[in-house]
Amino acid sequence: MDSAVVDIFGYHALQLGVPQLDGLKANRMPHHWLATEEIPVGAESELVRPALLCSFSALPFPPNSLDLVVLPHTLEFSADPHATLREVERVLVPEGKVVICGLNPASLWGLQQRRGHLYRKMGFGQLLLPDGGEFIGYWRLRDWLRLLGFEVEVGEFGCYRPGVTSSRWLQRFEWMDKAGSRWWSIFGAAYFLVAVKRVRAVRLLGPAWKTGPSAARNPVSVANRSHD
Repeated sequence: MDSAVVDIFGYHALQLGVPQLDGLKANRMPHHWLATEEIPVGAESELVRPALLCSFSALPFPPNSLDLVVLPHTLEFSADPHATLREVERVLVPEGKVVICGLNPASLWGLQQRRGHLYRKMGFGQLLLPDGGEFIGYWRLRDWLRLLGFEVEVGEFGCYRPGVTSSRWLQRFEWMDKAGSRWWSIFGAAYFLVAVKRVRAVRLLGPAWKTGPSAARNPVSVANRSHD
């Protein structure tokens, strides 16, 4: 996150959600904003800065007013992730950028989470990740961004080890992170996207039958010169 936002320039940057994480700390824009839909009771001391309480589908910013928007695992817990992305597109200036982190359903973590939900229905087991969120596939998200006029500049995957709590087993699975990025890169548990808002110029053309007569058809007056 730090390396992605450090060289994005402008005046206004916004982070949506996950108020415990400062996704803009490496960015050098003069104005940083944090927006959240709710603050858990007792979590005020964990906020990285004062937060705006608002709906992510109705942000309190005018159109074309922000240069950067950061979404650290925001879409997974959004009630309407597509509406959130549309609102991000609205508030971003042309050529503004959005940085998105997400969890990949096509990964070992996604498989463990689905298995945890199945076991819970049977009355035992536990979830790997917090309940209530929905994994959004990497290619599905790219399609959403493309339909909204974004162009993806960076797309990366990471975290190929299974989700285990033992440091001993984490060390044993360390080889998977090294091999995964080379041999099964799209199956990383987490993905990272940087996309830019493209606004292409539009030129309005009038109907052909309303065009005036061609200048070549008009008579051209030539001044006569007398010669001595």
